[in-house]
Amino acid sequence: QTVKRYLLLDKPSSDMLFLLVNLSSRRKTMENLLEQPSYTPHFSGHETFPLKQMWLKKSYDQKNIDNTLDKATFTQDEAIGVFGVGKNMVSSIKHWSLACGLLEESNTNKGVFIIPKEWDLILRDKGLDPFCENPSTAWLVHWRLAGLPASNSKHRSTTWCYIFNNITSSSFSRDNIVERLKDYAAERNLKISEATLKRDVEACIRSYCPKSDNNIEENAEPLLSELGLIQEESRGMFSFKRGQKYTLSDHIFIFSLIEFWESLYSEANTLSFETIAYGPSSPGRVFKLDEDSVADRLAALEEKTNGFLKWSDSSGIRQVVISNTSEKELANLKTEQIIMAYGDL
Repeated sequence: QTVKRYLLLDKPSSDMLFLLVNLSSRRKTMENLLEQPSYTPHFSGHETFPLKQMWLKKSYDQKNIDNTLDKATFTQDEAIGVFGVGKNMVSSIKHWSLACGLLEESNTNKGVFIIPKEWDLILRDKGLDPFCENPSTAWLVHWRLAGLPASNSKHRSTTWCYIFNNITSSSFSRDNIVERLKDYAAERNLKISEATLKRDVEACIRSYCPKSDNNIEENAEPLLSELGLIQEESRGMFSFKRGQKYTLSDHIFIFSLIEFWESLYSEANTLSFETIAYGPSSPGRVFKLDEDSVADRLAALEEKTNGFLKWSDSSGIRQVVISNTSEKELANLKTEQIIMAYGDL
């Protein structure tokens, strides 16, 4: 309660808020995803290529009629011809498909991946966004990489998650991120080469700030560059662009908020405003929203979730109240949010 009153009355900086919420969260056993004992860091797989606009569609189009995809698709001799890119890019497409939750492991057939419902709705030929042109697709991908992985997926983008959740300053350097990741790996007794970390950091930053190159395929616009979340200040120095995100649908925000609650606070029936805006892996933190932007979106929760989520601002305590619901109803609500995200822009 002491922390909560300080946050509300003294209005410290967003960096201080993040630190205080982090400390408060740990006392309640909720930890930063990267610090959980069961978490396995992942720093490779993309072959240094940022995710390109059409790569998820290329992967999806290889699926079977039952929405499974044969794992051999990425390793067979014909893979280069099937995907229309080089061998390393085929490996990169597989990595991004897994990292974004497009492909999930099957519990019954180890030879195939499963395509979850939301990605089938988005990428089918007459789906919500088969060519990944709608900003909602890029925001969903960003949430999967820098926020939380799908429930049945392994997290494969540690650097993305670290940068957006653990870097509390407004600006940062490429070299500083590498040094901090080296310390993080050492704390977890991981043997990761500095060269691997440098490549991962470069791939992450260039996903949002692409560099010029004469190679047309390699320099195809990264899917996440349109989000404007990171900007280059000078050579080797970058900064976050915080504030309102006009292309971020309220429904993608709500979808991420539900997953945030499911993954980290499922036993609670309320979430404080500070946790949603500043907590590790929170929508406010991952999407780099300012306080007013978060508040505006929370005010419309009840109407847009059929009462499952309700915004409460009483006696100086700002929080979201979560209604009891079944697992099936919750899954349906998340699907509805995905569908509506593509109809409100």
